[in-house]
Amino acid sequence: MSKPLSPETMALVKATAPALQQHGVEITTRMYQRLFVDPEIKALFDMAAHESGAQPKRLAAAILAFAQNVDKLDVLKPAIERIAARHVETHIKPEHYPAVANALLPAIRDILGEAATDEVLNAWGEAYL
Repeated sequence: MSKPLSPETMALVKATAPALQQHGVEITTRMYQRLFVDPEIKALFDMAAHESGAQPKRLAAAILAFAQNVDKLDVLKPAIERIAARHVETHIKPEHYPAVANALLPAIRDILGEAATDEVLNAWGEAYL
């Protein structure tokens, strides 16, 4: 994150937590469908973890934890450090992150439909950066 999130953005992200709790795995499964059209990015992932459903569940849990704690990110520090270490291990680089955002935000809209307003998606886009 390059700059602190505004209180409005934090409130919008936090307000999505119930929808993420209910639909998070659907969202991340859809996100991976979108993301994996790029074979170079797909090759970075443990496909066994993806196909078993473990990876979409882990990502959904991480996104939900972020939404629930967006106003107190220090709570997430141990989890963020584990994720960062895993990304280093698997050669995921910062230049790969925009592709994830480009898959995640439309996946949120695909699954949540009209509940994923432009305002909500803009807040998540800002939070992702």
